[in-house]
Amino acid sequence: MQSNKTMNRRFVLFSLIIFLTIPSIFAQKERIEYLPNFDKRALHFGYYLGINNNSFEVNYFDQSGLDPSSPVNPTPEQDMFVSVDASLGFNIGFVIDYRLHNNINLRFEPGLMSNAKTITFIDPNLDAAPNGIPIYGGSTTDPVREVAGTYLHLPLLLKLSTNRLNNIRPYVIGGVSYDYNFSSNEKNGKDNFEGEFRMTAHNFMYEVGVGVDFYMYFFKFTPSIRGIFAMNNELVNDRNPVDYPQYSSPWTGPVDFLGTRGIFLNLTFE
Repeated sequence: MQSNKTMNRRFVLFSLIIFLTIPSIFAQKERIEYLPNFDKRALHFGYYLGINNNSFEVNYFDQSGLDPSSPVNPTPEQDMFVSVDASLGFNIGFVIDYRLHNNINLRFEPGLMSNAKTITFIDPNLDAAPNGIPIYGGSTTDPVREVAGTYLHLPLLLKLSTNRLNNIRPYVIGGVSYDYNFSSNEKNGKDNFEGEFRMTAHNFMYEVGVGVDFYMYFFKFTPSIRGIFAMNNELVNDRNPVDYPQYSSPWTGPVDFLGTRGIFLNLTFE
């Protein structure tokens, strides 16, 4: 968890450096207004490249009524059921932009998002057994899962821009997306009892961010920082027939919600 947090801080710092240095570079140049009619077009296109640091948000079942020593949304990092270590990934796609108003644009940005995560399952209470049903039976023998994720990302976004100042135009952006996980293993007949970690294939997310349009001589260049958050639970529970399904598996049993949460930096060319 600590290494993942350090990577998040470095990622945000790197993104902020880009946002702080690029405007100063532009400010040193002669103020000639490039592409003066660019924003008057009703429809235009582009493409983007980027990097992401997508991890998982994990919430747990409330176990306080069953075992007081079992964590309820645990705060100490060493007491968490699930630890996620995410690596940097990439984004690539294209842009369809439709002007609704001088300061409002509707954007469709289909593309691919990909990165890898290492999930470690931690057992803080190996002897916990509410109503005689073991929670963590045999879980310590196979605690790590390597989860590769490649998503078809289909976001529909609303972009709200300020008025243009010379060749710079800041904006905020937000919307929802449908995301298909090519690596989900959702229909795999095996589960964690046989070494397979499964996630849902069909997912919905929302994203919010900020960016700046820079008008160049031949094109518009736009860096943006965005956060992305899953709206649905992406975890597919293991199949273990017991009377208490929330405790049916030492891997997925304690988890109430597992969904994508991340940050990414996109560089767009229009």
